[in-house]
Amino acid sequence: MHLPKNLIVSCQALEDEPLHSSYIMSKMALAAYQGGAKGIRANSKEDIIEIKKEVDLPVIGIVKRDYTGSDVYITATSKEIDELIESGCEVIAMDATTSSRPEKSLEELVSYVREKAPNVELMADIATVEEAVIAGKLNFDYIGTTLHGYTHDTKGKKMYDNDFAFLKEVMNAIEKPVIAEGNVATPEMLKRVFEIGVYSAVVGGAITRPKDITGKFMNEIKDLV
Repeated sequence: MHLPKNLIVSCQALEDEPLHSSYIMSKMALAAYQGGAKGIRANSKEDIIEIKKEVDLPVIGIVKRDYTGSDVYITATSKEIDELIESGCEVIAMDATTSSRPEKSLEELVSYVREKAPNVELMADIATVEEAVIAGKLNFDYIGTTLHGYTHDTKGKKMYDNDFAFLKEVMNAIEKPVIAEGNVATPEMLKRVFEIGVYSAVVGGAITRPKDITGKFMNEIKDLV
C-alpha cells in the first residue's frame, strides 16, 4: 500500500482562492510535513509536481474540472487521469458516485488506470454506502467518504453525525481500507475516526484554508465587536 495508516493533509486552493499557486501549495505541503503529516492530497498536475519537489510523501492526486451536463468534477475523464499519471502521484482519487458522468463509465476509468499505470493505486470518493460497495467490487484500493454531503442524494448530511454513523456503516459494508475525509475539523474528530478504525484520514480546510479558518473565528465575535 502506498498510503500510510496516518494523517493525510489536503493542500488545495482553487483559482478563486487567495492561496492559488503551485508554489504556495508546495510550501503548504512542507508545513504539513513538518507538522507530522504522512501524506498529501493535491489538485492538479502542476501542484503535485511542485509538491513532490518539496516533500517526500505519497500524494493522492485529483484534478477538479467542470463538465457541462455532468455533476462529476473530481478526476472525471481519462484526460485528468493522464495528467495525474504524468504528475507522478502514487494514488489517483476519482468521483465514484452514481452521478452523471461526462465520458467513460467508472468501470472503464478504473480499467484505463490499471492498464496504463498499474503501479498507481486508486481511491474512490463516494457519498453513500451503496457506492462504497460498488467501488469495492471494482477493486479500488481505498474507499474515501469524501463526497458524503455533497451529492444530490446526500446534500446537507455530515459524516460526523451520530458519532460518525455513516463512516461506521461504510466500514461494516466493505473490506477495503477506508479513508475518512470530509468535515474532520478538529484534532478530537481525527482521534475519534482512528478509534473507530479507519485506515487513514484526510484533513483539509481545518489546516490549509486560512481564509475559512479566519472566518470561523470572526463568526464567533460578530455580535460582540
